[in-house]
Amino acid sequence: MDLGLKGKVAVITGASVGIGLAVAKGLAAEGVDLVLVARHKDRLDEAAGQLSADFGVRAIGIAADVATAEGVDAVLRGVDDGFGGTDILINNAGTGSNETVMEAEDAKWQFYWDLHVMAAVRLARGLVPGMKRRGGGVILHNASICATQPLWYEPIYNVTKAALQMFSKTLSTEVIGDNIRVNCINPGLILTPDWIKTAKELTAQSGGDWEAYLQGVANEHAPIKRFGTPEELANFFVFQCSEKASYSVGSTYFVDGGMLKTL
Repeated sequence: MDLGLKGKVAVITGASVGIGLAVAKGLAAEGVDLVLVARHKDRLDEAAGQLSADFGVRAIGIAADVATAEGVDAVLRGVDDGFGGTDILINNAGTGSNETVMEAEDAKWQFYWDLHVMAAVRLARGLVPGMKRRGGGVILHNASICATQPLWYEPIYNVTKAALQMFSKTLSTEVIGDNIRVNCINPGLILTPDWIKTAKELTAQSGGDWEAYLQGVANEHAPIKRFGTPEELANFFVFQCSEKASYSVGSTYFVDGGMLKTL
């Protein structure tokens, strides 16, 4: 299916690994030029070079920490210098947390707020004017099922992802008049390198069967009884970037293997 994305430009944060890299590959396969954003330059350069070679698109990497205003400014300069603007913004950068409300210090709350919420706010402020000039665009926020169905051990992650979901809804009403569609995607269990790393650490002292550990997590939480792959999730992102999803505005979509327990 031709999704009509060839020649578009997409900015993807957290793009050097996992979900972000899978989304980048999915868009590149549709002919989308890419601005890959992450903190580690070596991984970015490798990913950009591989995507260009595999799909014949132009891909550039910008090493920046989008949890800071300075990092976002670097992204905005890179987008302007490289492409003169963008048609698609994928706010994907993020990470899990582990704490209790009673013990977590202010600094930890502030870090996750800046990473999950303010990065999206600042990037929207900086990139939406260019989208308007280009005739419209798409902004997608990668939140989490935890925005709606929280896990007890990561209250800061739960709260900031819920805020990102509300920001997505609020922004959508502000920019749809400029033909910019904003939506939020809430994944469930997706088999990222972070999940594998955590599973290996947790099973290191008990035989190292990290795959069995992850299967237990899937059995407990997902009726489909498995983790999703980054590529399965990326397929949904790519569809939402296209005109095939032209009536999708201000919504939240769960890609979770049935993990959500509410309507």
